[in-house]
Amino acid sequence: MTEETNTQVVPNSESPIDSCGCIERGRTGAPQRPTRFHGELQDTTAPGWIRLLELVEEAAADRREEFKPLVELTAEQRRQVVTLPPTIAKLTAVKHLVLYRSNLVRIPPEIGAMRSLEEFTPYTSYRLHWFPYELTRCANLRRSTVSTRALYGNYKFRAPFPLLPAPADGRHGLGDLDPGVWGATAIRTCSVCDRRIEKSGDLRQVWISRWTSGADVLPLLVNACSAACVDALPVPANGYVPVPHSGGPGVEQPPAGRMPEWRAGG
Repeated sequence: MTEETNTQVVPNSESPIDSCGCIERGRTGAPQRPTRFHGELQDTTAPGWIRLLELVEEAAADRREEFKPLVELTAEQRRQVVTLPPTIAKLTAVKHLVLYRSNLVRIPPEIGAMRSLEEFTPYTSYRLHWFPYELTRCANLRRSTVSTRALYGNYKFRAPFPLLPAPADGRHGLGDLDPGVWGATAIRTCSVCDRRIEKSGDLRQVWISRWTSGADVLPLLVNACSAACVDALPVPANGYVPVPHSGGPGVEQPPAGRMPEWRAGG
């Protein structure tokens, strides 16, 4: 399925990627306009997507420890990929995932199944503004290289987090969603307890900023099945919003421009 968006191609000798104006750089301390999830839908008929599916299967079969799928695609094919397939859950031997200069706008929660992951490199993926909470399930993750200035809530600019929807009418399912509203086209399980979420009325979405490696504090989207699972979330990182929150321009963030200190457990 394909959805056209108003984007601009950035000329580059390595790969053309689409730009976005979600994060207003250079405005340290100044009020920023509200942000919104990217709404692009993955075109599952695109050659880049089809080739990516093949590369995931190859990597799972040979149990490789480093996975750099984008270098196997042409420049135009790389531009066609805006997310990763759920089949990345098969990559249980991968220790280093490299997504350098991607056109990605979201990472699926299945990344949490990559239990051997030690290093994560989505560097210069400037349209990737947040990550799934399931990334915290990668217990061996120790190193990451992320373009932090492109992240929601980053300490340089404190870009606002998108406002998350309130629990909806419980009669509606979660299999055909607008990613521009929910951050995904489908939500199946709880980010905290892994229980299946059947209806939108059971879903509670919150943001939390956490250290996911020794290098980066990342904005993480939590899809929780209950208020109890929200309450079970750990304390956010020092120097960021101190509680899980629903985003929006009304959320008060610490002042911009100074790197927060790291503390154990924070």
